[in-house]
Amino acid sequence: MRRSFPERLDRISELLSSSSSIPTIYAITPTYARPVQKAELTRLANTFVSVPNFHWIIVEDAAERSELVSSLLEKSGLKYTQLNEPTPREDKLKPSDPNWLKPRGVLQRNKGLSWLRKNVDANRTDGVVYFADDDNVYDLELFKEMRSTKKVSVWPVGFAGYLRYERPIVKRGKVVGWFTYWKPERQFAIDMAGFAVNLKLFFDHPWAEFSRVNRGQMESYLLSSLGVTLNDLEPKADDCTKVLVWHTRTEAPNLTNEKKLKAAGKSGTDLNVEV
Repeated sequence: MRRSFPERLDRISELLSSSSSIPTIYAITPTYARPVQKAELTRLANTFVSVPNFHWIIVEDAAERSELVSSLLEKSGLKYTQLNEPTPREDKLKPSDPNWLKPRGVLQRNKGLSWLRKNVDANRTDGVVYFADDDNVYDLELFKEMRSTKKVSVWPVGFAGYLRYERPIVKRGKVVGWFTYWKPERQFAIDMAGFAVNLKLFFDHPWAEFSRVNRGQMESYLLSSLGVTLNDLEPKADDCTKVLVWHTRTEAPNLTNEKKLKAAGKSGTDLNVEV
């Protein structure tokens, strides 16, 4: 039945009131300049705008905040914070390096955590912290699942670890181990996209942050520094049987014809056109 205008206003007010009473999701996203950056962030923005009580913290790996990211955020309709923190040159991957050779996004994620600790009152704000990398795809259901996180919630991640998925192994509602090929003996053999943390835990452990540890150990380092044990983990997504986030890793575009145009004495594409 079609509602009258006053009834529609009441319904909007009701929805706004209910959304303001649910925990805020703070998504920390490290990002860096590359040809697909705008495309990646646009995809994320189009997903996040449908999530109620959502605060996007983007941290650029750069000496200064970029106009590209600033403009995208301003047009997104999201509540956001834009930060920047450059990675030292010696710690960056070279173009020929495999993406696992050096840990990425460490300083940027820590910058986001520092901002939260300085700008959010955990005694007055219920929240959940999620590390939402910009090369993933997220099902909206994932954010409904994580919002009730009491300490640390976990779920599977598609296309992680060179498998169709990695996931926590759950028995009788408890996480008892990890389904993964690579080093399943890790304390928390989990992907960055596979867990969320209650905001208050970062205030209970004010020095907890990421570290430049060996491959695959960043997640374990953070969670152990937060005092988390296997028994604390809260399995979501139907006891970790549903995949709601995927490592899609957008393929780097082949731009070799740009050089060929210049070699032929012609102009390449206009660099003033933002891609």
